[in-house]
Amino acid sequence: MSSLWAKIRTTLEMIKWEHSIFALPFALTAALLAANGLPGSRVLGWILVAMVAARSSAMAFNRWADAALDAANPRTRARAIPAGLLTRQFVLGFTLLAAAVFVLAAAELNRLTLALSPLVLAVLWGYSYLKRLTRWSHLGLGLALGLAPSATWIAVRGSLDARILVLTAAVTLWAGGFDVLYACQDWEHDSIAGLHSLPQAVGISAAFWAARASHLMMLALLAWFGLLFHFQMLGWLGIAAVGLLLAYEHSLVSPHDLRRLNAAFFTMNGVIALVFLGFVAADLWTRS
Repeated sequence: MSSLWAKIRTTLEMIKWEHSIFALPFALTAALLAANGLPGSRVLGWILVAMVAARSSAMAFNRWADAALDAANPRTRARAIPAGLLTRQFVLGFTLLAAAVFVLAAAELNRLTLALSPLVLAVLWGYSYLKRLTRWSHLGLGLALGLAPSATWIAVRGSLDARILVLTAAVTLWAGGFDVLYACQDWEHDSIAGLHSLPQAVGISAAFWAARASHLMMLALLAWFGLLFHFQMLGWLGIAAVGLLLAYEHSLVSPHDLRRLNAAFFTMNGVIALVFLGFVAADLWTRS
């Protein structure tokens, strides 16, 4: 039993489950807007279960699919599978278990979420293979996170509103843009290993400009989103705060200095998502 708990702790460390905070605030933003307030506790609870289970399955699958690649990369060879802390069979089993929990949560929400759950898993798992095929794999990761607002809207309403797709597009560009920066760490290794990324294809400096452009487009989409949902002052302040935080995030790193990349990625992105949720929630509260 102690060995099993040790494996579970290692698995949670491997998938960095706490980083569910990246997409979760955008999902909750959609839930608040779909319900025009706070959804019922049952719906909200199953949304949280679905979000954590889906991300856990996606991250575990990524580690399973990339085990050989991680072993060959000096930056990632200490991960659980290459280091021998977990077997590929155990990680695959965890992947399938988390996927089953996700499907169960989808079934508890409504028929449409259940019907779409295999498609969501296909996107979440499929991202892991995109870097073998295209330099635009970063958008695949972005879409994996960007699905959260639309999926949550469906969970609350039982149908899709085209307006929420604007937030999905914004989150896709937000996450994809930063994944471009994150991939700058591996551009040399990717070239040797035959993997594809924007930094590997165009160089680090150009990749930085692509990430900046992606985040500017994200802000434009958030502004459109604010218009579609009739944001008041607090909602617009939230978008402005996201812009300022993104600017600060980009100031932490440069093409010649990636030392603070982890701080920018793991800390600032979580702050950005939570700040946006907080301002939108306050905007809705002041209208009620």
